Amino acid sequence: MIKIALDAMGGDHAPMEIIRGARDAAQELGVHILLVGDQEKIQKELDGDEAGGLISIVHAPEVVGMEEHPVSAIRKKKNSSIVVATQLVKEGVADAVVSAGSTGAQMASSLFILGRISGVDRPAISTLLPTAKGVVVLLDAGANVDCRPKHLKQFAVMGSLYAERVLGLPSPKVGLVNIGAEETKGNELTIASYQMLQKTSINFVGNVEGRDLFLGGSDVAVCDGFVGNVILKSAEGLAMSILGMFKQELGRLEDIIGNERIMHMLGSFKRRMDYAEYGGAPLLGVNGVSVICHGSSRARAIKNALRVAKETVEQGLVPAIKESLENDKGVEE
Repeated sequence: MIKIALDAMGGDHAPMEIIRGARDAAQELGVHILLVGDQEKIQKELDGDEAGGLISIVHAPEVVGMEEHPVSAIRKKKNSSIVVATQLVKEGVADAVVSAGSTGAQMASSLFILGRISGVDRPAISTLLPTAKGVVVLLDAGANVDCRPKHLKQFAVMGSLYAERVLGLPSPKVGLVNIGAEETKGNELTIASYQMLQKTSINFVGNVEGRDLFLGGSDVAVCDGFVGNVILKSAEGLAMSILGMFKQELGRLEDIIGNERIMHMLGSFKRRMDYAEYGGAPLLGVNGVSVICHGSSRARAIKNALRVAKETVEQGLVPAIKESLENDKGVEE
């Protein structure tokens, strides 16, 4: 049975919502959850319900706060929930780590404890964005604000493998985020990256503009972390704005097609746009499965993040990335 170390103390709604998500995941997904954090607080929230033995507690008395410097914090707080949870993966006790706590602390813990896969210079945060045709894997979504062409190539390979293995997309289309479709468009980074991506074995479809991302122009969209994070936050804001506009129009539309049908349509649309539906973002390139959650994640988002972790382990994504990049001798600028 797959075991997942879950940082019970990380996030705006910890530990209550984290534990609720763990309980739901244990029952629905059939995974063993190791809740890592303050034992007394966790036991109080569990109230004896350990999902038929599928939930265990690993005591970790310290917590890394959102305002703390990530690297300094994990070095000083060896008994923090995120450090202990990541160490469980390193020791083989758990198959994956999931946290809604400090993204910086999770990245630092994953890098220092799990290490990088050979052939990966910089791990990348991969996230899913809804499109007219399904979803697109966006990476990097914020881990590396300054990149070189070889980094984008590595992101492309990892993103392609993620889309193929975890999402089940055969020969996923990989696009390079740019300001134009032409090969010569963009800055030095994108122009050089384009040339490098053309020489890979992945299904590279060229440049994709911002509008193409949400129209299904590619299955994977590659960019540096600065651009990726702007896209991610803009998409979140736009989704909230559109939902607000829909609600403003509900009164008028009720008279046309009826309240019940409207609420069904709105609910379906909201689910497609809600980050909680997609759970968490795997940190690709580290030597283990590490899934990063939104800081405001509640139970449903945590459950879905645990599902992402389970599927990533089951589909052997980390070994696949190792095999692909360790055998790649052409990752050079």
